[in-house]
Amino acid sequence: MDQTPPRLDKSPITISSININIKSSRLRKYLCGNSLGLQPRLTAQYQQNYLQTWATKGVFGHFTEIEDSKLPPWLHVDDDVIGDMCEIVGAKKNEVAVMQTLTANLHLAMASFYRPNEQRWKIIIEGKAFPSDHYAVESQLLHHNQDPATSMILLEPEDPQNPILSTQQILNTIDKHADTTALLLLPGIQFYTGQFFDIPTITAHAQKKGIVVGWDLAHAAGNLPLKLHEWNVDFAAWCSYKYLNCGPGSIGGLFVHERHSQVSPSSDSSKPQYLPRLSGWWGSDKSSRFAMENNFTPIAGAGGWQLSNPSVADMTALRASLDVFNKASLTALRQKSVKLTGYLEKLLLATKQEKEFKDTFTIITPSDPEARGAQLSIRLAPGLLDHVMHVLEQKGVVVDERRPDVIRVAPAPLYNSWQDVLRFMVVFKDACKDAANKKDGEAESSVMVEGGKEDKGWSEVK
Repeated sequence: MDQTPPRLDKSPITISSININIKSSRLRKYLCGNSLGLQPRLTAQYQQNYLQTWATKGVFGHFTEIEDSKLPPWLHVDDDVIGDMCEIVGAKKNEVAVMQTLTANLHLAMASFYRPNEQRWKIIIEGKAFPSDHYAVESQLLHHNQDPATSMILLEPEDPQNPILSTQQILNTIDKHADTTALLLLPGIQFYTGQFFDIPTITAHAQKKGIVVGWDLAHAAGNLPLKLHEWNVDFAAWCSYKYLNCGPGSIGGLFVHERHSQVSPSSDSSKPQYLPRLSGWWGSDKSSRFAMENNFTPIAGAGGWQLSNPSVADMTALRASLDVFNKASLTALRQKSVKLTGYLEKLLLATKQEKEFKDTFTIITPSDPEARGAQLSIRLAPGLLDHVMHVLEQKGVVVDERRPDVIRVAPAPLYNSWQDVLRFMVVFKDACKDAANKKDGEAESSVMVEGGKEDKGWSEVK
């Protein structure tokens, strides 16, 4: 098997900007950034600066410029990261808010954009949506007195053995339910298969049918370039703990296209006109935010959907991550990612040509680099998963599993290398071989024991 990685021209990516912080052999080869990204070196430094400000300035940290701080006064801390986050998702500054967490942001968006009526009430989602998305959609339907059994349209693969949803199948489902559907909610990248959906095509098609379109970008933000404004997406939400490397449970993001977020004065000079929403004080106009008056005027743009002041600790982690991304363009990172994941795919396909591995595993992620991000999902033969995962962990290779039979491997271009991919393959082959032998041995033992029990009794079994 040719293990030579494809040529990667010199790029501006500063891999040393990321701190893997290996304190255990368990993290020697970490290919799990699709689940939780690793910690940038800058994070600890920035967090220490924040803690020092809190300790020495107290409440004045909201309003005082701090020397050597990487953050502005806390009153403006969310504004500080907006510009860089817009680069990540391809949006205008007034279209992005850094706030809440992913599922909370989906609920806030659906509170505004899911407005069922007698003509349109259905929501289309994928059948194997991430459970939190499924729960969110189901609860929105129930909240509006709709029956999920008839109002939630589930996109299921046409072939049960192939979990990929074709763009045409999605478009056909939209057409079938066009007159009765109010909302379409899909992932930019499917968490289980790693499939990257054709966001602009699907969005445009659904909108022509009068359907509002939202996207869950948990596995897309920071993974590959996005163009949410150009693609005319209605709304989108994402997290920052995967490819954005901000830490477990870190702050999320919300995109609302500018055409939906205008705040206009009313004709009678009373309350301004804006899209209905669930409101909170941090979404109110800054000129009146601290006036303590009960007249809500939202910030024009996605910021008007904010509820509470954001965690400065979360914003500090995000600032550190975005400063790392600023050292390399998403275009350059994507180029490296395509080559890294392509190298992984090349090694896997070469391994499948070997007789002993022919029936051991299958790649279920699309082979087209334009139809996937960094992740490859590998379906193992029945009964192999537990042992394969055990061997990988014991040998210091970190990936994750989706039961009953899939492992997900994601070479992150910010910190993974050709050597990481090659090491995974060496250990993965050993693990598969060992698991298959163990399974065959158990099957043979079972046959011998059952035969002995039937023919001679337990005492005669050798």
